[in-house]
Amino acid sequence: MDYQRFYLSSAEEETEFMPIFPLNEEEPDEGTESSFPEELPLLPLRNTVLFPGVILPITVGRDKSIKAVQEAYRVDKLIGVVAQQDSTVEEPHAADLTAVGTIARIIKLIKMPDGGTTVIIQGRRRFSLEEVIQEEPFFKARIRTLSDELPESDPEFDAYISSIKDLAGQIIQLSPHIPSEATIILRNIENAPFLIHFVASNLSSDLKDKQQLLETQQLKPRAEFLLKLLQTELQLVELKDKITNKTKADLDRQQREYFLQQQLKSIKEELGGGDSNEREVKELRRKAEEKKWPAAAKELFQKNIEKLERMHPSTPDYSVVYNHLDLLLDLPWETYTQDRYDLKKAKKILDHDHYGMEKIKERILEYLAVLKLKGDMKSPILCFVGPPGIGKTSLGKSIAHAVGRKYMRLSLGGVHDESEIRGHRKTYIGAMPGRIIQSIRKAKSSNPVMILDEIDKIGNDFRGDPSSALLEVLDPEQNSTFYDNYLELEYDLSKVLFIATANAMNNIHPALRDRLEIIELSGYSVEEKVEIARRHLLPKQKEAHGLKDAKIRFNNAMLQQLIQDYTRESGVRELDRQLAAVMRALAKEVALEEQLPETFTPEKMTKILGRQKYSNEMYKAANLSGVAVGLAWTYVGGDILFIETSLSEGKGELRLTGNLGNVMKESASTALSYVQAHARNLGIDPAVFTKKNIHIHVPEGAVPKDGPSAGITMLSSLTSAFTGRRIKPYLAMTGEITLRGQVLPVGGIKEKILAAKRAGLKEVVLCWQNEKDIQEINPQYIKGLKFHYVREMDEVVEKVLQKGKNRDQVRVSGSADAR
Repeated sequence: MDYQRFYLSSAEEETEFMPIFPLNEEEPDEGTESSFPEELPLLPLRNTVLFPGVILPITVGRDKSIKAVQEAYRVDKLIGVVAQQDSTVEEPHAADLTAVGTIARIIKLIKMPDGGTTVIIQGRRRFSLEEVIQEEPFFKARIRTLSDELPESDPEFDAYISSIKDLAGQIIQLSPHIPSEATIILRNIENAPFLIHFVASNLSSDLKDKQQLLETQQLKPRAEFLLKLLQTELQLVELKDKITNKTKADLDRQQREYFLQQQLKSIKEELGGGDSNEREVKELRRKAEEKKWPAAAKELFQKNIEKLERMHPSTPDYSVVYNHLDLLLDLPWETYTQDRYDLKKAKKILDHDHYGMEKIKERILEYLAVLKLKGDMKSPILCFVGPPGIGKTSLGKSIAHAVGRKYMRLSLGGVHDESEIRGHRKTYIGAMPGRIIQSIRKAKSSNPVMILDEIDKIGNDFRGDPSSALLEVLDPEQNSTFYDNYLELEYDLSKVLFIATANAMNNIHPALRDRLEIIELSGYSVEEKVEIARRHLLPKQKEAHGLKDAKIRFNNAMLQQLIQDYTRESGVRELDRQLAAVMRALAKEVALEEQLPETFTPEKMTKILGRQKYSNEMYKAANLSGVAVGLAWTYVGGDILFIETSLSEGKGELRLTGNLGNVMKESASTALSYVQAHARNLGIDPAVFTKKNIHIHVPEGAVPKDGPSAGITMLSSLTSAFTGRRIKPYLAMTGEITLRGQVLPVGGIKEKILAAKRAGLKEVVLCWQNEKDIQEINPQYIKGLKFHYVREMDEVVEKVLQKGKNRDQVRVSGSADAR
């Protein structure tokens, strides 16, 4: 066979290239002793031993060696190859050479481009070094050839040879760098001496062991010694293989990752990205080292940062992963602001920012007191319910200021997608975290005061139900593990002080309402509005219009007139707008260098705001039969409404108009049924109900109206119409009725009473159970009002109807009063 395969090593002088396969499998003809000369040039090798029959390419670099090779190649191409006893010796002498070497034939001599010389030699016969007869210009020695004689029919020797083949085959199988074809070649070598020499030349044993093999005279001891070396090497190879397989998954992991990172870097450079994302990754890692966060967040960050490092910035997922990591770093996981427990200072701040609202201020101070004593508590979920413009949202800001926490406002009006609360899956295009997590991120604190504004106006349709998504957020027992879809982690919201605001409780999801601590805010009286305008609104509007230094005085009487003639609300938002209009007019005069009056007069107000928008005269003049004044609650506060009843010839049909809801229609039917059932007691002829058609109308038909509060007002209007007795002047009423004749309590009492006071009414009839609501109102605000508390509907008729009948025919809104 003519396989020629060699390992190449570094080009050091006299450094061989280890053979894998022989040139042929037969021992070359060694010839007789007389065929080899007695004197030969010597070629010292540093780190190998040449065996007979083995082909070896070597690089010759030393001057002596080059001259020896050239001389041998010129004469007969035979050269003596010996190993150095010490491979570190650069310029060996005769004493540095081993006593036994190998006669080699120079097969080819190659001149290299760098000036070096490469020779391919084949070992022929072992020799013994008798005497070095020349050291300059190259080594030359007298030699004696050594022969290898095969033992005759020795089974033990045959067993050695077979074992050598087996062990060598096993080593080849366990050595990944040796081709498996070498086993086949090895099996086909029949020449025992050549087999021994070939296997020995490919051993990784020490130079000393190989030299000992070469010096062993008899083949049998040589084979036995080779077998021992093979067993040692097999054990070493098996151990290496075992270690390699055992630690294959994680051995040299750092080196492997480094290698892969370098490859990835090269790929990125080829793609044009280079190390553009290295700065970003390095900055993220730097922030992560300084971050204080839970173990779950740290683990997720580490997982995603490794994924980011493997991505090219131009890939679509790069920005997704980067934005998610940025969110993880921005969230204040375990960062909290220090609460202020100074209750006196907190009360002072609340009193300065808001006039009145004593009940709410006491509740906030109670929360701070518990926090001060206990040190920690789950924040309650407060819900401020009241009409617009009374300061629900600004009160939350004042609470944050008093407690010393960050303030965040989250408007929920019109939100219809629960993903706005819980966030989108980050794999979606345009995905974002929920607004709760976004607000926490902006606040940079895990315990802010968060205002959930307009919680009653959350959308609920086919597109989603965000109210249900808020259930977990606003449950103190569950929000410690709030899960955001984008964040993909649980976040602790239990330290957040949530404050929800709403105009009406009816529109809040029942399950959501159950999780809220409801605090009702009623509207302001005229006196309260005057004080709020003087303390807060006037200074604000002066500064907003550049009139901070203007010396113009607004007295309380003028402010009261502005409130009564130009506003009709429970809050102060319209009042604020009217004051802004006044300030704009005054700013114009200042800009025109006109002289401002020292005191703002009613005449000046009329000139700026025009004629008064609201008047109480219509309520005072409504003293006609069949017309009753009721008190109603609306989302903007209390209001006055008329209920008119007209009788006409007919068959007893009931007609209701005025854009009434089902509850008001039922109240009208109930009142009529009660009047029919108690007609004789009320002084009404029962026969009239079959001869008269009844028309009940509530003016301002464009405005929807509903609720049970108009029950006794319906009853009074019907009774007045059928009896012809007028309702007492300056009297209003509110309350629910039953067929049994009872009067039931209703809500929104403060707003209704304040509306009656604004309208100039003097008496109010209401259920006896609402007396406790009247007692909660500041007596100064209801001064001049007289209250009648009733239990039965008979008492209502007795208290609201005047004595005697009205025999004159009058017209109210185009309807004739019944006689």
